Amino acid sequence: MRLGVAVALVDGELLAGDVEIDALGTVVEVGIGAGVGTLLAVPGLIDLQINGVAGVDLRIAERDGYRIAAAALAGRGATAVQPTFHSQSLPAHVDSLRRLGEVRADPPPGCRILAAHLEGPFLAPDRRGAHDRQHLLAPDAAVLRRLLAAGPVGMMTLAPELDGACGLIGDLVRSGVVASIGHTDATAQQVQAAVVAGARHVTHVWNAQRPITARDPGPVGVALSEPLLTVGLIADLVHVSAEVVVLTAAAAAGRLAATTDSVAVVGDVTECVGGGAASTSGVTLADGTLAGGTAMPDACLRNLVSVGVPLAAAVDACGGAQRRLLGVPSVRLVPGERAEMVVLADDLRPVRTVIGTAVFEPA
Repeated sequence: MRLGVAVALVDGELLAGDVEIDALGTVVEVGIGAGVGTLLAVPGLIDLQINGVAGVDLRIAERDGYRIAAAALAGRGATAVQPTFHSQSLPAHVDSLRRLGEVRADPPPGCRILAAHLEGPFLAPDRRGAHDRQHLLAPDAAVLRRLLAAGPVGMMTLAPELDGACGLIGDLVRSGVVASIGHTDATAQQVQAAVVAGARHVTHVWNAQRPITARDPGPVGVALSEPLLTVGLIADLVHVSAEVVVLTAAAAAGRLAATTDSVAVVGDVTECVGGGAASTSGVTLADGTLAGGTAMPDACLRNLVSVGVPLAAAVDACGGAQRRLLGVPSVRLVPGERAEMVVLADDLRPVRTVIGTAVFEPA
């Protein structure tokens, strides 16, 4: 089939013409003729932090919940996502990981469900944000081993200033898990020690972290200046202002990984529409604490472009940087590569997402 697009983003450059995919879901040809209409094809998006979506809390989801989430996210441009488990007891984490392992063994249609991102339990109590203090634990190698044995883990967020945290970072790296710095009151020196130990990501920079000052750069200052770190950013224009998004994108060019931090709107949280873009919103606890977002992956892309990030850099920040961090194969719109792309309208809203031979449209 042909996608019916006018232009495609090929290796960071816009190439006029249509794209053809064969019956096996492989790209056959790009740059066909003068293209069709005004639609644009770009590589599929990846989100590192999906707590929940479409009313589904992934911590407690069974296969049917993952089916709903995978289809909903695919319809909004995501071709892979990292389910994120937070704020629950250790036995609950073990159950979440067990269920995720079962789902990954027989994945539902939609975006690819990656190994879990564990946001905790080794977080700084004073920077816990919306996390429940009673579920936070001191770094413990035995607890980590239990979690890694319970199911697929691809990333863990922890506070490096906690006693024993850098040792666990080494354990994570040796286990093939990405160690991420977050929910932390660490000094710059403590963050740099975590990088030396093997940390390679910062979870939602600017949020739930020691703030940056001229003589106390903290996690943010290191994130913006350390080339070994990929910089996670909640790009809903609520958690972080447009001006700070611009600053972060400039400082972390090629290392920016946009995320929604999407949650299922359940329990004692209430949705509140934020400023900056009509498609963005945040979720707060009853006390006003931000507790995640409700934007979808395609909204992050539009928001980055809306504040002046060039299209190719914005697409990279919504998928390319994530793939490099996780070691997921790159997605290229070139002949011979598997089709994994999203077709966008003039306003960068998804028209359809192609994953192999499957096509998904926004609900």
